[in-house]
Amino acid sequence: MKKKVVILGGGVAGLSAAHELIERGFAVEVYERQSIPGGKARSIPVPGSATTGPDGMRKDLPGEHGFRFFPRFYKHVIDTMSRIPYGASSSVVDNLVDTTRIEMARFERNSFVLPSRSPRSLEDIRVVLDDLSLLFGNDLGLTPEELTFFGSKIWQIITSCQERRFDEYEKLDWWDFIGAETRSVAYQKFLGFGITRSLVAAKARLASTKTIGDILVQLLFDVVEPGTSSDRLLNGPTNEVWIGPWLAYLTQRGVVYHFESELQAIRCTDGKITSAQVTQHGRTFEAVGDYYICAVPVERMAQLLTPELLHADPSLGNLLPLSQGGVDWMNGLQLYLTKDAPLTHGHTIYIDSPWALTSVSQKQFWPEIDLSHYGDGTIQGILSVDISEWEALGFNGKTAKQCTREEIKAEVWEQLKRSINININGQEILQDRHLHGWFLDPDIKRNASGVLENKEPLLVNLINTWRLRPEAVTAIPNLFLASDYVRTYTDLATMEGANEAARRAVNGILSASGVSATPCQLWKLHEPELFEPWRALDRLRYQQGLPWDDSQVRLGLATMSLIESAVQVFNQGTPGAAPLAPTAVSQQLLAHLSQLGLNNVAPKSRTGRVHILPLMPEDVLS
Repeated sequence: MKKKVVILGGGVAGLSAAHELIERGFAVEVYERQSIPGGKARSIPVPGSATTGPDGMRKDLPGEHGFRFFPRFYKHVIDTMSRIPYGASSSVVDNLVDTTRIEMARFERNSFVLPSRSPRSLEDIRVVLDDLSLLFGNDLGLTPEELTFFGSKIWQIITSCQERRFDEYEKLDWWDFIGAETRSVAYQKFLGFGITRSLVAAKARLASTKTIGDILVQLLFDVVEPGTSSDRLLNGPTNEVWIGPWLAYLTQRGVVYHFESELQAIRCTDGKITSAQVTQHGRTFEAVGDYYICAVPVERMAQLLTPELLHADPSLGNLLPLSQGGVDWMNGLQLYLTKDAPLTHGHTIYIDSPWALTSVSQKQFWPEIDLSHYGDGTIQGILSVDISEWEALGFNGKTAKQCTREEIKAEVWEQLKRSINININGQEILQDRHLHGWFLDPDIKRNASGVLENKEPLLVNLINTWRLRPEAVTAIPNLFLASDYVRTYTDLATMEGANEAARRAVNGILSASGVSATPCQLWKLHEPELFEPWRALDRLRYQQGLPWDDSQVRLGLATMSLIESAVQVFNQGTPGAAPLAPTAVSQQLLAHLSQLGLNNVAPKSRTGRVHILPLMPEDVLS
């Protein structure tokens, strides 16, 4: 008889767990509180927006919790998407399309446009050159010294070992790490607030340097290394081109998915889960299985903790402080236009906006989607906007949390116009007469006391919170966790992190159940092996209690280069001359470098020529 797994939560984590389990022969039931699958990743039809057209009833306008994007370093969720059928002969991963640009829009000044991939054309090269002229000119207000210093901090992250990142950088906020306090307003805006607010809705003075640094490095590598764009989008509304086909595949394989089913309690007796209490359509019942995966957000999981659960696994108590201070707001607003405004071919970051806005103009990435089949048929463009700062004053003198829903829309529109409408080519890009409608994430609503609440906040990686985050496998033998707060290689509240957490939970179930099946694959973040010698040396320094310092590496590489050049010049000299052997001085230098774990020196046996051979990391650590 098949082992049964009850999955509590049907977002990306819950769907990912169901996918891996059903393909490994388990019976799977999913309980989701929403009437739509996908959690934060779902599309949300705008209620009542559909009208009758010449070919029948149109679809509701597509809304969403926030726009989706898929960085190149995503591996787990991309692998899952490649296994979801779409159409007759493709998979939903084929619905990802590359962006080419990232725009940083400013108030009443020209935008700063960056490539989102390595150059592939003369136009890409022109954009890079234009960027460099802005970067090293006075337009951004960043001094050469500030750019050099920031570059040195990125270099420090790249060449730091993992042990140092977890121990030191996890406890250090991004603001202090990049020395923002003593630098210019432009430096603080672009490299302090801009990166953290727009990337992960985090605050620079509170965000973990380990998380911000690791993800920023991933994005930078994605841009400079040839291949897929660092920023990809779906080619249509999320539920149409991803979540809907996913659910169809899972139910066809046998997954039972229960909508509008809200988790009320997790029953724990004698250190083991016995059932989950669920309410659906006014009826409360017990969902029973052999194993349970909690795929709900951290703030909800914290509410479900009971004395019995905490007695069975005391570490779950860490979810209480994590949920109280470790979540923030990042929610979406869609603006429906009767005239499309493509803006840039990718994401736009509104660097001067008080509410830390980012947007994507979606129609340009939806070539097969006819918007006349949605709403009243007049929509030609959709601006999907994320709001990441809800506690800063807008132009209306209010924070987003103090505004009504209508006021939020009006203030966002005003901040967008001030950033975009600088009369590019004499045109006003965003015009009031083209704004036909809007939709704000329904998770934003006022409670009975009139306070604006967010039903689905976002986990943010604050300093020194890794220690509070649990593993996917708990001390309770049949309870597993799959959500973006679980410890993962990804270490960021994203679809990728949720998918990885689900894989870890499934691997835990495979181990606990004894079922013979291939474990789910896990991927570490990618950092080029080119930098491993630096990280290996830093690991030695860390183990000795020494701070990060690459001066010896720089000196060693410079010395190596000089010696190698000298050896090559001599060996290419007069024919028949005896090959150059290292002098006593060069032998001492090379011996010193070898002790640092940088290089080895060995003569080539047949010719006697001197060669400098790099040591592998395992040689350094042996």
